[in-house]
Amino acid sequence: MNPQNKKRKKQKLNPEAEFRISLDRCSKTKDLSAAISLYESSPTPTLSLNNLNSLLYICSNSLTNLETRDLAIEFGFKLFDLHRSNNSSIFKPNEATLTAVARLASAKGDGDYAFELSKSVNKYALAPKLRTYGPALFCFSDNGMSDKAYEVEEHIKSVGLQLEEPELAALLKVSVESGREKKVYEYLHKLRAAVRGVNESTAEIIESWFKGEKAAMAGLVNWDEDEVKEAILRNGGGWHGLGWLGTGKWIIHRSSVASDGRCCACDQQLTCVDIDRAETEKFAQSVASLAMEREVQSNFKEFQDWIQQNSEYEAVVDGANIGLYQQNFAEGGFSVSQLEAVVKELYNKSNRWPLIILHNKRVRTLLENSSIRELVQDWIDKRILYGTPYGSNDDWYWLFAAVKLKCLLVTNDEMRDHIFELIGSSFFLRWKERHQVKYTFIKNNLKLLMPPSYSVVMQESGNGSWHVPLSGGAGDESFRSWLCITRQGICENSIISAQVSGAKEITCP
Repeated sequence: MNPQNKKRKKQKLNPEAEFRISLDRCSKTKDLSAAISLYESSPTPTLSLNNLNSLLYICSNSLTNLETRDLAIEFGFKLFDLHRSNNSSIFKPNEATLTAVARLASAKGDGDYAFELSKSVNKYALAPKLRTYGPALFCFSDNGMSDKAYEVEEHIKSVGLQLEEPELAALLKVSVESGREKKVYEYLHKLRAAVRGVNESTAEIIESWFKGEKAAMAGLVNWDEDEVKEAILRNGGGWHGLGWLGTGKWIIHRSSVASDGRCCACDQQLTCVDIDRAETEKFAQSVASLAMEREVQSNFKEFQDWIQQNSEYEAVVDGANIGLYQQNFAEGGFSVSQLEAVVKELYNKSNRWPLIILHNKRVRTLLENSSIRELVQDWIDKRILYGTPYGSNDDWYWLFAAVKLKCLLVTNDEMRDHIFELIGSSFFLRWKERHQVKYTFIKNNLKLLMPPSYSVVMQESGNGSWHVPLSGGAGDESFRSWLCITRQGICENSIISAQVSGAKEITCP
């Protein structure tokens, strides 16, 4: 053989490397039988943690197949118990190990052991993950063990994790099946806060509750309408959270919602849901605290005091964003005419002047221009123009003002820059959806793009009705399906009373 060919000859892999390659192949194809044969042919029964996790992963992925389910459970537990007993002093499973074995325990119907495994992340100083708690939660839910399912939820919250739709749907399901109306109400609201639209399986759980006799009987006959209205206002609209209202049979329809927010089944008006008062105040304090860290404190404190004394505005205008819009051409600069058009349009809509936020440096430059000096000075005299100090970032100023005053914010800024990443609040996107007004100029004609007339979130009305958006249809909201759930008799003049109860889905004309 040619010496050169000998050098090129592939070196023989050691047994460990060959085992790993074969195991990866089994993992890729999810071949449990091949994986077991590979393990049994191994000269050493004790595996590295990585290889152990691969085998446990194959076992947990074989649970959905009835032909391999029992074998997967038996072999998986055999592996885990062997490694734990043989290396009790040094064996340190990671989160993936515990999750895989918890899934095996759940498949075996042993929710208690699955829960113990998930809680042991603390024992091994591991970062908890929601997926580790899922097996116990789903096991208890599937077996109608509501109190134990609630216990898992409490532990999940105690370690700082947030439930997502699958876990909330499981808790809702076990609450429905055990007829616990207060818990059903609680989990409907948790779903409302967690997701924009529910998937089909969750929708079916919701429908199953409202079709039952327990749901028909649950609720207040008389309630304080003023208290309900105040609760809706306090919560930012779209829900009151005071419990079931009314009694009697529920009418459920699959419906669509018109562009103006009107339900095509019951004719009720959906609302644009804002963050609640407490969240708004918390948001304003968060923005102020971050601004004080990064701006000259005395300057921003002065602005906070100024806003406190001048709180009549219904809109805040990002002056730089509007003035520099589409000005990236040779003769482009700062367009005061564009800014003026926005200011006038906002005044015409509400009969109130907006607050313009602009750098002091820019304000002085504009005042030096004789053709626009009078206009800019008029804004200053009317106290509708605030010049931010030199060296400041005006983003902090217009954002704080809009949040603190609970008003509209006119800007095309997508708010993805560094300062907005610092905020990182879960309700920031919801706040933007409700408050941001975008704009465009087409052939010098202004068009303000107002916030949507309604929010695509689960809504609870003041008369006790519910509207639940389903997932999908995000490209065109007119195609999105909603669950319209009302008490019999509430919508006497609606399409529901027009003998359409047999319709598969109601759409607007």
